[in-house]
Amino acid sequence: MGLAVLENQVRILCVMICMVLLLPALSCASQDTFTCSRATYYGSPDCYGTPSGACGFGEFGRTVNDGSVTGVSRLYKNGTGCGACYQVRCTTPQYCSEDGVLNVVVTDYGEGDKTDFILSARAYARLARPNVAAELFARGVIDVEYRRVSCHYSGYNLMFKVHEHSRYPNYLAIVVLYAAGMNDITAVELYQEDCKQWRGMRRSFGAVWDMANPPIGSIKLRFQVNGNAWVQSKNDLPALWNAGVAYDSAIQLN
Repeated sequence: MGLAVLENQVRILCVMICMVLLLPALSCASQDTFTCSRATYYGSPDCYGTPSGACGFGEFGRTVNDGSVTGVSRLYKNGTGCGACYQVRCTTPQYCSEDGVLNVVVTDYGEGDKTDFILSARAYARLARPNVAAELFARGVIDVEYRRVSCHYSGYNLMFKVHEHSRYPNYLAIVVLYAAGMNDITAVELYQEDCKQWRGMRRSFGAVWDMANPPIGSIKLRFQVNGNAWVQSKNDLPALWNAGVAYDSAIQLN
C-alpha cells in the first residue's frame, strides 16, 4: 500500500513538472494564435522602411502602413511571404504595450540573433508602452510573440506596378501592391492573345515576377492566391506600359 502511494505521488510530481515546463509554450501559443520569437530593429534616417528591400517593393516598401514595416527570416518563404501582415507584441510587461504593433507589413528579408522580425524603428517603437520606447530600444533584441493578421488598405485596390528593371517591349517585370486580406500571391500569369492561353511569369526575386518577350498589346493578368484560386484583374496592363508606373487592377482580395 505504501509503495502504491509513493508511485502515485511520483506520477503527480511528474505531471506538475511537465506543466511547469509547458507554461512558456502555452503563454506564447494560446489557442494556437501566437508564436514565440524574437525581434530587433534597423535604423534609417526617418525611421521608415527601406526602398531597396529584398521584396522589390521600392518606395511602397518604405512608406506603406506609415512605415510600420519589417524584414523577416523564416517568414520570407523565398518571397511568398512578401506583403504579409502580422501583429507583433513583446513580452516584457514593464516596457511593452498590451497589443504591440497591430499590423506590420513584410517588405524585406533579414536575419538577426535568432530573430524572425527586424522591424523599422517606427514599428519597434509601437511595441512600447507610453514614454518607455527609449528603454525598449536600449535592449536591442527582445522576446516577442506574433500572429498573421489581415492586411487592410483603405481606399486602395490591388495594384500591379511595372518594376523599374523593365525594358519596353522586350522585358516585363511586375510587383503586386496593396494585396489585402491574408493572401499569398503564389503565381502570376499573362494571357497570350495570339495562341489563346495563359503564360506563367517567373518569380525573379522577392515579390517581383518577370517575363522576357511578353505579349504585344494590352495584357490580361491573373494572380494565384494561396496556391489555389485564380483572381483576374478587371483592368489590363496597357499596350504602351511604362517602367515605374503602378496600374489599378479594379479588384481587391478578401
